Amino acid sequence: MNGTVTVIGKGAVRLHSYMAPDDSVNVTTQLIETPSRVVVVDAQFVRGYADEVAAYARGLGKPLDRVIITHAHPDHFGGAARFGAPVHALAVVRDQIAGLEDGQDPTGAPILTAEVTPAVVIEPGTEVIDGVPFVFEAYTGGEAADELVIKLPEQGVLVAQDLVYHDIHLFLGNNDIAGWRKAVERLAGEAGYDTVLVGHGTPAGPEVFGEVGQYLADAEELLGDDGEAYKKAIVDRYPGYGGRFLIDIANRYLFGAGHA
Repeated sequence: MNGTVTVIGKGAVRLHSYMAPDDSVNVTTQLIETPSRVVVVDAQFVRGYADEVAAYARGLGKPLDRVIITHAHPDHFGGAARFGAPVHALAVVRDQIAGLEDGQDPTGAPILTAEVTPAVVIEPGTEVIDGVPFVFEAYTGGEAADELVIKLPEQGVLVAQDLVYHDIHLFLGNNDIAGWRKAVERLAGEAGYDTVLVGHGTPAGPEVFGEVGQYLADAEELLGDDGEAYKKAIVDRYPGYGGRFLIDIANRYLFGAGHA
């Protein structure tokens, strides 16, 4: 297997967290295995990795109930069609994906918008899936303009996806550090959650909120008008973090196409 899978047992629920390798920016798909189904959260970027995690999910021997897309960044929805299950998202996220042009993954494989646009709208609130309450909440501002957070209160699990990274450099291309810090503070205020599933990296505990908040504060301090200088400064401050390529991608949004 190319990706890394972390498995956590939570009573009748098992969490399978699949993190892609560096060449696909360590994007993470969550498989929430309930007693008789599997719920997929986010669908990878590189088609081959989507196929790998989809095969792993089918190997659990339970039907794939749905694919939930948390936000409209292609590294999270590019492989949605590879799972063969209905694709769900908040209405605003669905509309954002539908408005995108066809693209491609890092290998050049096509991502056809019509194939990956969610067909089922998620309404904020609680839905019981296979006897397990899932709480869906809409967040604005941060890594993306709009994001879905999923809570499993009975299991103490908070699926934060791209509002939280774990030991991976943050993608700041949305240029909303203030909004992101506010969202992380809101998440940090949630009591009763000992497991945090993240959008880039491996599962973490609630201490990850402080780590992300500190990174955002450091980024705000270090960001100037030179992308190369910023990358050097943030890597020097977080030398053990993966996902340096995410800094390069974000810098193109922050400083222009000519900046690394």
